This record gives sequence, C-alpha cells and structure tokens, in this order.
Amino acid sequence: MDEESDFHGLAAALKDNARDLERDLEWFAKVLDARLKAYFAAGGPGEAAPEVAPPALDGSRSPYAAFIGAHKVPPAVRLILLLALIPHIRPQLLDVLWTRNDATQRGFTEFGGAHGAGHGGFLPTGETAAFLLAGNDLAARFEAMRLFDGDQLLARHDVVHLAPAGSGEPQLSGVLTISREYLHRFTTGQDRRPTYSSEFPARRITTELEWKDLVLPESTLGQLEEIKQWILHGDVLLRDWGMLHKLRPGFTSLFHGAPGTGKTLSACLLGKHCGCDVYRIDLSMIVSKYIGETEKNLARVFDLAEHKRWILFFDEADALFGKRTRVEDSRDRFANQEISFLLQRIEEFDGVVILASNFKNNIDDAFIRRFQSVVHFPMPKQAERLRIWKDAFSRKAELERQIDFRRIAESFDVAGGTIMNVVRYASLRALSRGGNTVLLEDVEEGIRRELLKEGRAL
Repeated sequence: MDEESDFHGLAAALKDNARDLERDLEWFAKVLDARLKAYFAAGGPGEAAPEVAPPALDGSRSPYAAFIGAHKVPPAVRLILLLALIPHIRPQLLDVLWTRNDATQRGFTEFGGAHGAGHGGFLPTGETAAFLLAGNDLAARFEAMRLFDGDQLLARHDVVHLAPAGSGEPQLSGVLTISREYLHRFTTGQDRRPTYSSEFPARRITTELEWKDLVLPESTLGQLEEIKQWILHGDVLLRDWGMLHKLRPGFTSLFHGAPGTGKTLSACLLGKHCGCDVYRIDLSMIVSKYIGETEKNLARVFDLAEHKRWILFFDEADALFGKRTRVEDSRDRFANQEISFLLQRIEEFDGVVILASNFKNNIDDAFIRRFQSVVHFPMPKQAERLRIWKDAFSRKAELERQIDFRRIAESFDVAGGTIMNVVRYASLRALSRGGNTVLLEDVEEGIRRELLKEGRAL
C-alpha cells in the first residue's frame, strides 16, 4: 500500500509540475514577445523591461511552485530559471532568437546564444538573460549580471549557473546551465539522488531498523538526540531566530568506538528519523597520491551536497582526518594543506558531517576542537549484549533449547556487529541442513570464528 501511495504521489507531483511550468512558459513567451517587439519597433532594445506579471502559484503543491514560494523568487530570477529550463522542456520557444541580422548576416549579438554539439536548438547564455531583463538599460544590465553572483539565490542553492566563458571572453557569454538535481525535481517531481562515480564517490546507505532497535547507553543516545534536534530545528534557529551570523551553518560530529558498536547504524537512523539521505564517502577514491587531487575530490563532494540536507558519513576517517605530520618535505606540506582545506569546507558546509573512527586519539586535535559533538560508542555491557542476542535472530528461526543467551552474553564480551556476524553464520548453517533449527554448536562455532578474527581465544 505504501509503494502504491508513493507511486500516485510521484505521478501527482509530475502532473502538478507540468501544469505550473506550462503557465510559467506562457508568461515567459509573453515577456520575450514584448521584448522583441520593443526591440524591432525602436530599432534597438527598449529601455525598460516589459511589464508582464508572472502567474500566481499560491496554493500549488508542485515541487516547482514550492521552490518559487519558499524562496520568494523575484520575477527576474524566475525568468532566468525558465530560460535555463526551456532547452530541456520546450526548446522551440527560443527558435525566434535565431533571427538573422540583415546588417551583419549573422545572429543578433545582443540575443546571445550558443550552438550545442548535438542540440539543434538555441542554447541561452548570460547575454540572452541580460537582453530579456535589461534591454539597452546599462544599470539594469548590471543588476542582471549581479543575479549570477555567488551570494545570490541561483548560485547559493546551486540552481542555475553560467558555464565558464572562454579565455578573455565576457562572463555573460557562458551558457546558462541548470543543475541536474533541480532539472530532475522540476520535471519528474522527485529529488535526484546522485549515482556512485568518480565525480561523486559516495554511496547512499539505509537501514530497515528503527530507532528503538538501537542498543546504546543513555549517554550516547542523548548525544545522538542533540544531532537529531539540530537537523530538525537548526534552520529555524539560524534564520528565524537570527543566529546565522553567530553560529556556523552545519554540524560536525565524531563517532568513535570499536568496530561493530553502532556508528554506521546510528548515522543511518539519524537520516531515516529526520528525513535526510545519508552518504558514506569512499575515502579510497577521495585520497589521492597526486598533489592537489584530494582537495578537488573533496570539493566535488561538498559542492554537490550543499543545501541538500544530506548527512555525509566519513567511515574510517583516520585516513583523511588523522594527525598532521611535521613538515619535512613538499608532500607533508601539501598533506597539511589538504587538512586545512577540509577544515574550511566542513565549517562552510550547511549540512551534517559525521566522522567515524575506531580510536579518538587518531584524529587530529585541530578537527576535534571544531566538532559540535564527540560521541563515544562503547562496547555493549552484559545487559545490552543480552538484548541484542534476544532480538537478533529471525522469527522464523527455531532455537535449540540448549541455547542460553544470558550465559552467552555473560561469557563473551563482543560488539553488536560481531553478534550479527554470528547470527548470520548460525542461520545459514540451519538453512544448509534444510531446516530452520539453529543449534548451540552453530552459535558457538560462529563465536569461535569471530574471536579468531579478532585474535582472541574462545
């Protein structure tokens, strides 16, 4: 039933987007027509931007209307957004801008535009946006150029940007490019999740478990609650309470403790409970032996994650966040620069960053001083181990009477992850015999194997 509801919800979002964009495209066409009529009537672009009121999208539930409403997008920015969208959804709307200038026997310079490698239509540039918004009004042109600055809405939320212009060419000659994430949201009604690649070396991680399944000491759960509250209410604190200039925009936490004590599961549950995607960063693709490449790899991850409410989870973070070395050669100097760069990006990042390490002492003190929280995941005590053992097996499994979880929990000081490895082994042994009965000898053999892996005796 949930899957069916999700399907109908996505279908409704898609239709709502199409309806609202259809209305905005009609508005855009009127603005463009008014601008072109003013241009040809006066023998050059009109002084004032055409006054055509945009349609009201109040009350609409489409993701497109939600973005317009949430950010109070002014008409000029809305026109730029539509200009970047049109080649993807209604490319013929811009064909009129291919008009040839009889005096020069080529297109009109003030219309801007570019040819694509495979796309046959008109690709709008910053110059196209300036023509539409400002005409021949120089002050209005400067205002239009300002809309592409890094502190403005389009860049701040990574919605639309200008592709880099050629060396020595005007900034506005760059093609208007809408981000793949917003293109996906405004067309399908869904948020696009990036796929694992060299451009984004991170995988989304999830769990079927619930918060009640997390077996941790009260002190650890209390610290996780602090992170949860930040995710749920941090934006209100920063913006509605006016604390943006006093507090940094994100939250960074160090999870430290032995393997299998719940660090990854806790990150997944934080995301699940708060409605955030959690991405585990693949450090093997981040850290490079080539000078400067690690910074570029990190920048790609943080740039894509900006303003997404994602949780970035750096597992085994010692490889990247470890103690800085003394500067003895150029490699040491660049390694320390990479750490400094990372500190800066984390402090500027508006999401949640979680670093996981087996040992707190492995992490550079410069990082720890900047963390909002340091959460210790201790080995479970006997009562906690007993709870994990009792809840670990499938309900379909029949446990041999000799299995005494209380005795096992008392005898073996192991982590939750280790217990689940034993459960996997013992359950598969039962299935291999063609039944569902888990024997005591299966559990004991599983424990023996796990202890040997850790260099311990049964």
